[in-house]
Amino acid sequence: MPAAAGAGGACVFCAIVAGDAEADRVLEDEDFVAFLDQRPVFKGHVLLVPRTHVVTLPDLPGPLRDPFLAHAQRLATAVVDALGAQGSFVAMNNVVSQSVPHLHLHVVPRTKGDGLRGFFWPRHRYEDPAERTAYAARLRAALS
Repeated sequence: MPAAAGAGGACVFCAIVAGDAEADRVLEDEDFVAFLDQRPVFKGHVLLVPRTHVVTLPDLPGPLRDPFLAHAQRLATAVVDALGAQGSFVAMNNVVSQSVPHLHLHVVPRTKGDGLRGFFWPRHRYEDPAERTAYAARLRAALS
């Protein structure tokens, strides 16, 4: 699938889907790809995107709605099982606050007292690419 053009040029998520941009993938099938956020709220923060370029949830074709939610459920379970989180925060924006104009669902590992309040999303960077890759491997193992 070619990268879709957006306001700023090519879509970075389409580039990840196509394999033209690097990402630590944790799940993929014929319709979806999930990968670690480059600027995670907490380490293990995953983004789930459809392979097809759609901008918002209302744009997602009907046949993809149930599998999209099924993958979100699996990812929410995986952040608990693989990372020792107590739960997860699952969210998506539609246009407003949508940093990349390609539908993406955030699955963020949560623990009580982690400091996340409301919609203020502090970012916690990985120490290095090796740490990010290790988090992706733990999530892939939990999803297999």
